[in-house]
Amino acid sequence: MLALAGAGTVAVLSGCLGDDEAAPEPIALDAGQSCDQCGMVIEEHPGPTGQVFFEDHPEGRDGPAHFCSGVCTYRYRFDAEDRGETPIVTYLTDYSTVEYTVSGEGESQFISAHLQSDGYTDETSLNFVVGSDVRGAMGEDLIPFGDDTDVDPFADEYGGEVITHDEITRELIDSLGM
Repeated sequence: MLALAGAGTVAVLSGCLGDDEAAPEPIALDAGQSCDQCGMVIEEHPGPTGQVFFEDHPEGRDGPAHFCSGVCTYRYRFDAEDRGETPIVTYLTDYSTVEYTVSGEGESQFISAHLQSDGYTDETSLNFVVGSDVRGAMGEDLIPFGDDTDVDPFADEYGGEVITHDEITRELIDSLGM
């Protein structure tokens, strides 16, 4: 009886998620890729990076669109959605899963970049520090953490407000970065 109930739950969830396979896995962004939003070479800059898989890949390549910052990730995704493109999954650097450093002083503090595929987490599992003294590639950025026990201490030390992925809007993104 329990097995049948479990199978029914899986079937219902599968119906909610569609007939597609599981979301594609993140890739490493350490092979000279350029940001699809601003054109900067991703591995040459500090801070969180991102990637978005769409139903239809960006023209001329298989795989995700890739970005040098959280700001670029969301600007591109919001614009793509306005054009009618459908994102499958958005991955961002998860600072709970990597050993990071913050260097510099005052408003010239930068958080290290982490470009290996195992350093990315689906945005829906992340909380973000926004408005901190820590910068990324495009200046002020969203600093993502997958573990709640990491996000509050970061905000306490470097300032900023903790938000969820549901609170990220175009207006918020437009107020950050460049």
